[in-house]
Amino acid sequence: MKNYFKNWNFMRMLRLALGILIIVQGIMANEWLLVGVGGLFSLIPLMNMGCCGVSGCSTPAPRSNKKTKDITYEEIR
Repeated sequence: MKNYFKNWNFMRMLRLALGILIIVQGIMANEWLLVGVGGLFSLIPLMNMGCCGVSGCSTPAPRSNKKTKDITYEEIR
C-alpha cells in the first residue's frame, strides 16, 4: 500500500478529490448520471490513467532519413 501512494502528486490527489466531490453532489441531488460521471472521474486517478503527463497524448514524430524530392508545378489556364 505504501508503494501505491508513493508516486502520487498534487494533481492526482486533486482529481480524486474532485471526482469524490462530484459523486457526493450527485447523491445529494439524486442525479445518478452525475454519480456515474463522478465515479469515472474518480477511477482515472486511482488507475493512473489519462494523458495529463508529459507528452502523454503526443504521437512520436516519424523518423525518416529519406530526402524529399523537389516538386514542380505546371500552371494550367
